Amino acid sequence: MPELPEVEALRGFLEERLAGRVVRRVLPLAVSVLKTYDPPLTALEGGRAGPVARYGKFLDLGVGDLHLVTHLARAGWLRWHDTFPARPPGPGKGPLALRVELEEGGGFDLTEAGTQKRLAVYVVRDPREVPGIARLGPDPLAEDFDRDAFAALLAGERRQIKGVLRDQSVIAGIGNAYSDEILHTARVSPFKLAASFDEDQVTHLYRAVEDTLRTAVERARGVAAGQLKAEKKSGLQVHGRAGEPCPVCGDTVRSVSFADSSLQYCPTCQTGGKPLADRRLSRLLK
Repeated sequence: MPELPEVEALRGFLEERLAGRVVRRVLPLAVSVLKTYDPPLTALEGGRAGPVARYGKFLDLGVGDLHLVTHLARAGWLRWHDTFPARPPGPGKGPLALRVELEEGGGFDLTEAGTQKRLAVYVVRDPREVPGIARLGPDPLAEDFDRDAFAALLAGERRQIKGVLRDQSVIAGIGNAYSDEILHTARVSPFKLAASFDEDQVTHLYRAVEDTLRTAVERARGVAAGQLKAEKKSGLQVHGRAGEPCPVCGDTVRSVSFADSSLQYCPTCQTGGKPLADRRLSRLLK
């Protein structure tokens, strides 16, 4: 799933190519993709593209007085085209979900692999009309997201820290991969209760959040959309690397599986050398 660093890179990529250009046509190619009906997609046609914004994992393309907002979900992606074939694609052809064509040629496709169709597109007058954006917590890269603001989010939070970091209503933009990376950098168990952090541990975790995300954003900056997935994977230390040696200590990276996801961690770096039980209600093995 694209997370904050990749979506931020896509934002910059699109803004560089779209600013000031006129939208010629918007083609919905998957029935499931469009989540709004007023204004219609056709209201974007003839509009001039403006700034591209990011809200957590949401991309917001301004077109005239309207906003084309998308969430790529788990298997969605964006493909840029300098030119399109003269004949438009038919609905239901492969992974294509939505196409945006520009007056002078080119544009982009939104695609979604797999059978679970979760990619979402909204046409709204204000991005806050999108329910997922309205529920978002603070952005961890915002200027006012300091150590004290982070501490306030953890105070009284009785959930495990892995789940708190992934909760978009608490902090916007962090998903499964970067929560694994943050916790590995901070040398924290994913199952430690958020409210149990002392002052020094909160500071250490806050720095891990900032360092991990800002480093990933810098790595992704300027990378073409088609290369962002590979760039993300190459920079990960533990996520998706179960069975491989930890790059910090050399211990074997372990995994815990859940119904629809999994997490990866290093026992030596994060859990005092003890492996976590691989079941849904995991806890340290005794």
